[in-house]
Amino acid sequence: MGDPVKQEAKLETAIRVRLPDGGELSYERPVSGAEIAADIGPGLAKAALAIRVDGQLKDLSATVDTDSEIAIVTRKDETALELLRHDAAHVMAEAVKELYPETQVTIGPAIENGFYYDFARPTPFTPEDLETIEVRMREIVDRDEVIERQVWDREQAVSFFQGIGETYKAEIIADLPADEVISVYRQGEFIDLCRGPHLPSTGKLGKAFKLMKLAGAYWRGDSRNEMLQRIYGTAWADEKQLKAYLTMLEEAEKRDHRRLGREMDLFHFQEEAPGAIFWHPKGWTLFNSLIDYMRMRQQRAGYVEISTPTVLDRSLWEKSGHWETFREHMYTTQTEDERVFAIKPMNCPGGIQVFKQGITSYKDLPKRVAEFGKVNRYEPSGALHGMMRVREFTQDDAHIFCTPKQIEEECRDVVELILDIYKDFGFPDVRIKFADRPEKRIGSDADWDRLESALKGALEHMGYDYSYNPGEGAFYGPKLEFVLRDAIGRDWQCGTLQVDMNMPRRLEATYIDANGDKQYPIMLHRALFGSLERFAGILLEHYAGRLPLWLAPVQAVVATITNEVDAYAHRVEAALKDAGLHAASDVRNEKINYKVREHSLAKVPVILVVGGREAEQGTVALRRLGGKAQEILALEEAVARLKSEAIGPLLRRNGAQNRDS
Repeated sequence: MGDPVKQEAKLETAIRVRLPDGGELSYERPVSGAEIAADIGPGLAKAALAIRVDGQLKDLSATVDTDSEIAIVTRKDETALELLRHDAAHVMAEAVKELYPETQVTIGPAIENGFYYDFARPTPFTPEDLETIEVRMREIVDRDEVIERQVWDREQAVSFFQGIGETYKAEIIADLPADEVISVYRQGEFIDLCRGPHLPSTGKLGKAFKLMKLAGAYWRGDSRNEMLQRIYGTAWADEKQLKAYLTMLEEAEKRDHRRLGREMDLFHFQEEAPGAIFWHPKGWTLFNSLIDYMRMRQQRAGYVEISTPTVLDRSLWEKSGHWETFREHMYTTQTEDERVFAIKPMNCPGGIQVFKQGITSYKDLPKRVAEFGKVNRYEPSGALHGMMRVREFTQDDAHIFCTPKQIEEECRDVVELILDIYKDFGFPDVRIKFADRPEKRIGSDADWDRLESALKGALEHMGYDYSYNPGEGAFYGPKLEFVLRDAIGRDWQCGTLQVDMNMPRRLEATYIDANGDKQYPIMLHRALFGSLERFAGILLEHYAGRLPLWLAPVQAVVATITNEVDAYAHRVEAALKDAGLHAASDVRNEKINYKVREHSLAKVPVILVVGGREAEQGTVALRRLGGKAQEILALEEAVARLKSEAIGPLLRRNGAQNRDS
């Protein structure tokens, strides 16, 4: 370690800097992050990108002038990625301004896996322009321009950006709060409004970035404003990570559920019903398999199932709080008698109406009430994405009504249930996020304190790690989000668990306690798949369409070599169906290789080929998806084997337990 400018420990004016390893440095004057890194060692000074002071990320040039806990951020730190991506956006904006000076730059943040910048330019960018911009970005990195933070007077900043024709930047500054610090960053001749922090120089960015695509975006996300041009890019800490990400994207394209839906003849979309799915017979079989599985799991976990109306009067949505906080996402209509109705965007108000019928005693709690409810929510057309982002979908919703003392146990049961279910579907890697109170919410802060404490307590007592998703709770209560990691490393947020003591009060749902008094129950909102449509899409992409036999909508196809054995093929098909398998026969006058290729493209797990010899001997030639070899089996043996293989994990597990008992 180098020798910093030190002061004896006895001097009260010394600035003590505590390092992550427990070590300390002492300074007699304010010191920058770059100086601290150099004092620790030349290797760290070279690798340093930024400094974290008491948990807050700052520029490496930032001054430390009080006793602080600091950490030097390098490319190896996870937090460095957001910094690199933010700088990549600025370098891209600089490149655009150099190449196309008439362009105005607006807003350019780091986002998941990359960055973007919105530009105002009369001439549309082209894919070829992206290549040109990327080349210039690399030149800017090679220049290693110093990135310098400056604080400006508000009027000075507005005047400057208006003077260089950057009217969007001037508008942003004018709209900032009066006490906002106006900071700009200069790199070379390029100056941009930004809070920061940033890298010390453009050379620190490296070249592990790539511009990906063009899109349109409204200024400030408002469709009433002008349309801008958005350039998306990705940036990583090194070339290896970039290559891995691009490879993942290639694999994701092959697994795209929309493509698989066509190949497997599962569903389609069309313009007359944006954001809604037209299920085909095979797809509907898959959909119902998910419901059958979940229905069985819920019955075993003590849930009862209900169904509530799709259209409900506005007054109910006002009482529940949805009209105030969720109105922009609701479809509404007014009838001739001037009553206003809404198509339900959520199932909870209807579930509460069922709970309210009759008198409920504390002895009846908890009540676990499930519903496979179809809901409709308006999403902007630009946000729609196949089955992953729709306007109409089905939730495997449940609402658990319980006493305050029962919250933690019920939460634990839901967490264990959901993690076990995900394992059955091939998702052992699940992350849990805790989302606390949003800005727009109902209920008192005291209620939120109580609910957030109960939800975190359940996780902590179970020993599960979790991360924070601040401000992303539901408007009526905090929630847990369950994030699955798929076969190619992508994360999908699916299930949720929300704790709510607000909506039962608003809708006057009560139970009778041990003293004979009315009390409001705590309400747990719980969805395990989340959206069944979305979960089906995730499954298709996770398995690349090669679903496990127990989930496959068509589990086996009997394919004939010659028309002389059509009757035998139908007999084989009937035997498979009698065994409970989803089976079909292909007796078309086509060559067997053509049939095999077609059914393989449709991801049918098993093809049973039959010809004259098989019909005569009562056998089948069994071929597996992806395999070249075939196995000759007696018909009865083939059916028995496939029947056994097609048993779902829940039934298989229960069967084993029954045998053991």
